[in-house]
Amino acid sequence: MSQNKNALIRYKTIDKCLQNKYRQWTLEDLIECCSQALEEYEGRQIPISKRTIQMDIQMMRSEKLGYNAPIVVYDKKYYKYDDEDFSITDIPLTETDMNVLTETVSMLKQFKDFSLFSDVSDILQRLEDKIYSEKSHTKPVIYLDKNENLKGLHYLDEIYQAIIKKMVLIITYKSFKSREETKFHFHPFILKEFNNRWFLVGKKKASQPITNLALDRIVSIDYDFNLPYIEENFDADIYYKDVIGVTVNSGLQPRRIELWIDAANAPYVLTKPLHSSQRLIKENEDKSIIVHVFLLPNYEMERLLLGFGDSIEILRPEYLRNRMRKILQSAISRYEAGLNSNSEIPNSNSETFK
Repeated sequence: MSQNKNALIRYKTIDKCLQNKYRQWTLEDLIECCSQALEEYEGRQIPISKRTIQMDIQMMRSEKLGYNAPIVVYDKKYYKYDDEDFSITDIPLTETDMNVLTETVSMLKQFKDFSLFSDVSDILQRLEDKIYSEKSHTKPVIYLDKNENLKGLHYLDEIYQAIIKKMVLIITYKSFKSREETKFHFHPFILKEFNNRWFLVGKKKASQPITNLALDRIVSIDYDFNLPYIEENFDADIYYKDVIGVTVNSGLQPRRIELWIDAANAPYVLTKPLHSSQRLIKENEDKSIIVHVFLLPNYEMERLLLGFGDSIEILRPEYLRNRMRKILQSAISRYEAGLNSNSEIPNSNSETFK
């Protein structure tokens, strides 16, 4: 049991004792009651020092936890609440508490498609009613990026249930590169969201590598209750540690990638690193910077870097520098071809740009 949980049990026990105004409570009495409460929860005896309970009382008296408990000492040895009706469980919510709870409810409601969250919908409703009964209705100020029109979202809860119940799926799938649909068994490990798209990560067979499937390319889902589920100790944090996005090119090793960022974009890259491995190498006189990251190159990484346009330059490795150069040269060629074509291109005064 964590120390925080232990402390909360002690606070609650002390509060319960001091609410009983028909008994006089010494420090030793409070220690004994707290010890019994912890033994009940923990299943074993946990020694509590006099200093611990004294610190608990001090914490309950303070504003740190919002209790401001009016605990007083009388006859130089007994403890009680100066206000006989006080209890730490009846403390009214502060304005800050109300704001935090309002935003929490709003964010949780955005995940209404998951049965995991529908299980607590009644609790959220009661909490929301309680908040709105004490506070005028206000619009949420925190919004999560969510594409309600994205295909495949209706599979989220079905796949989630299959993962926690360790069920083998039969998936009919049609990738963007395939002309025909394919059907295969799939052992689901996790659901992963990236760039406002959802992916199912798992294996087709135990002997095959881990793969990801875009939910918007799934045509249908069925189940095979006779095929044993692959029990694999999959650690998503480790698996995705060296990549941006969801594509992990197995067999490759992370590469040191050195990047130059112009002065205008340097603050953004410093405050929101491209990857957790990002390190600052140099800050130039013109406020541009050079950073490096250790990554497995993939499609998502390339798209991220290309998104910076002319404000970024890949310094090394040479193969990635050459690849990005070819992509940008191809883009320039496409624009130049467009200028030489007979298609109508709006001028700077066109209403199109207003």
